Amino acid sequence: MEETETIAAIATAPGTAGISIIRVSGENAVPALEQIFQPKKKELRLKEVTSHTVHYGYIVDDGNMMDEVLVLVMKAPNTYTREDVVEIDCHGGIAVTRRVLETVLKHGVRAAEPGEFTKRAFLNGRIDLSQAEAVMDLINSRNAYALQSSLQQLSGRMRKKIETIREKVLRDVALIEAALDDPEHIELDGFSEELSVHVREETKELEKLLASAENGRILKEGVRTVILGKPNAGKSSLLNLLAGSERAIVTETAGTTRDILEETVNLSGISLILMDTAGIRQTNDQVEKIGVERAKQAVTEADLILFVLDSSRPLSKEDLEIAALVKGKPTIILWNKTDLPPAFSKEDFPEGKDSIWIPLSVKEETGLSELTKQIRNLFYEGKISFNDEVYLTNARHQQAVSSALKSLHSVEESIERGMPEDFFSIDLMDCYESLGKILGESLEEDLVNKIFSEFCMGK
Repeated sequence: MEETETIAAIATAPGTAGISIIRVSGENAVPALEQIFQPKKKELRLKEVTSHTVHYGYIVDDGNMMDEVLVLVMKAPNTYTREDVVEIDCHGGIAVTRRVLETVLKHGVRAAEPGEFTKRAFLNGRIDLSQAEAVMDLINSRNAYALQSSLQQLSGRMRKKIETIREKVLRDVALIEAALDDPEHIELDGFSEELSVHVREETKELEKLLASAENGRILKEGVRTVILGKPNAGKSSLLNLLAGSERAIVTETAGTTRDILEETVNLSGISLILMDTAGIRQTNDQVEKIGVERAKQAVTEADLILFVLDSSRPLSKEDLEIAALVKGKPTIILWNKTDLPPAFSKEDFPEGKDSIWIPLSVKEETGLSELTKQIRNLFYEGKISFNDEVYLTNARHQQAVSSALKSLHSVEESIERGMPEDFFSIDLMDCYESLGKILGESLEEDLVNKIFSEFCMGK
């Protein structure tokens, strides 16, 4: 496939709005549109217009009008792909949008593959691979925090962080190589001690970056939240309230929930991956017993536990068992059914003294604002800052940083053993190349193609 081929795709979801955008990129973008665009101003020629200008007219095919459109002409290199780009704003119906695209494809233009516009932006050097991946993260952002993180990566903050570390590593490699090539004029006496300081500094930076991966996952995916409680405490009712729909079956019969029901919700800008679980109790029902075991397993993988206590019923051994199960995990105790007379108080349940307590009534829908506030304090404002922080939100980046750290550890070991300087150089270059993979250097073509194939069409 020639990268100079001109490509086109629908860049908006057809049929969902009044306007659809068809994007065309490549050296034949303007000539192709010249053949099918009939401007309102008869004398207008697209190849002669100023870049980044909009023109009104019609798309025609064999003399037949396809649609009334606006055509935006953007000339290289100041475009998304650094190629000539033309965007057609047509009416948003599915049939008319496809008809306009089909007309474009008749004139030396082929259909774009998923992510091909962003791939060209990367291959033409407008953005690095971390920024390209941030484009997809931006599109898939589930909440305001994920959006802000994606925007920071798109602005190049990850690239600047990685480039700074790589420059430091390359500085030491250059000195070692120069000394090995010209030992008469360049000496390395005392360099091992100096290099050890540099490596410790770089290691500290990469370890901090790697430690951000967990917060990065929460930013990108949401908080894995397990709802626990004994049967009929109000777990499923809570899930339905947070989801805004009847996702779980709610009855007065205990043990209705037999398996984990998962739902992603947005709570005032915070993404929660909610898992409603079987009520924890002793049971002889084999299916329910499996559900209880799965509930306990879910606790080990959770970021947050919502422990639902029924305030209208006395504390039971099941409540104590759950308290022991969640010990050491971030837990919010929801003191549910506060619309009814209480059967116990917080002081009666010392096992939950280290947890956050929130009075709640699912029936009357009270306590949700406090729940939102506490989750934000636990996972966002309490741990995540957007000042100068860079967060790893990509598994590929995490793997590259881990590999780079491993190479730096090897350098430290070589220094401690008094190994020759050329050993340092090999491991330092491995570190340099591992970090380069985050930016898209030294990546196999198949991996690049796989990354961009996961993009949506038209981007």
